[in-house]
Amino acid sequence: MHGLSPQRTRDIGAMVAVLVLLAVVLPLTLDPFRLNLISKYLAFAFVAVGVVLTWGYGGVLSLGQGMFFGLGGYMMAMFLKLEASAPELPDFMVWSSVEQLPAWWQPFHSLGWTVVGILVIPAVLAYVFSYAIFKRRVSGVYFAIVTLSLALTLTVVVVGQQGDTGGANGITDFRTLLGWDIATDEAKRTMYFVEVAAIALVMMVSLAIVRSRFGKLLIAIRDKEDRVRFSGYNTAHMKAFVFAVAAVLSAIGGAFYSLQVGLIAPGVIGVVASVEMVIYAAVGGRLSIPGAVIGALLIGFLKSYLSETFPEGWLYFLGAVFILVVWAMPNGLAGLGEKLMRRRGTELAP
Repeated sequence: MHGLSPQRTRDIGAMVAVLVLLAVVLPLTLDPFRLNLISKYLAFAFVAVGVVLTWGYGGVLSLGQGMFFGLGGYMMAMFLKLEASAPELPDFMVWSSVEQLPAWWQPFHSLGWTVVGILVIPAVLAYVFSYAIFKRRVSGVYFAIVTLSLALTLTVVVVGQQGDTGGANGITDFRTLLGWDIATDEAKRTMYFVEVAAIALVMMVSLAIVRSRFGKLLIAIRDKEDRVRFSGYNTAHMKAFVFAVAAVLSAIGGAFYSLQVGLIAPGVIGVVASVEMVIYAAVGGRLSIPGAVIGALLIGFLKSYLSETFPEGWLYFLGAVFILVVWAMPNGLAGLGEKLMRRRGTELAP
């Protein structure tokens, strides 16, 4: 890595270590059930990387990323459900006395249009909404409250539209992707490696963004937005762009979640889920792309372990972990790692 800055060398080293863990260590040591759990946690890592871009580098805290995670998850689930139900209507529509497939479901007969929808719809919605907000110079806690309110509103809408969305039960009971049985252990293992490849690509693109000139401007906007604006830059456009990128990453994570878990429900798009997504980035390190992935895996594991061991009080334990990390490690696990490495370097220096 001759010629690279120490920070970039650390970033690349951390990313390689995360990928070795995901692509080699975990598949060799975990049984199919546990590996499928990792796939579920990894879906949230896409969201966490987006939170690092918006919150860590852009200074834009969103408490509603579950909206975009849900958009991606529901769009993928709609395609899978139509394939599973063909030529009949999805079962929840029949139960709700819906006699004809709603027009807005029609594009999801095609996997190609579904993928386009997952990549484009969240980006357009996020950009238009956030640009309108940022243009009015609304930011900080006010923007966080607006996104939180939108996540809550979307949850209410989804739950209330039983005939169109499956209501509180969500969309379930789909097993095939273009005729391929995705419920088998072999299929889930294959999708796991596809997911690992996707998160590797996402980490590389995100690192390129934060180390680019645009990334430096994002940091400047986070620290002194007025100075950047007075220099002639359209800060609202820049913040809206990175918010749209984070929305697309969340939607991709949602799509993988539907594929791996086999359902999508309002519980993963609501307020609690959205706040948890911020915790993933805070624990991993809100300035570290690889740290966000580790944070999502670690919190996901803790949720599963604590809910199995302490079903009555696991949320308190999780909250305590978050408070402890924020209090003792404001830059998360990644910040702690860098601090230890610098101390070791100082000790070894002549």
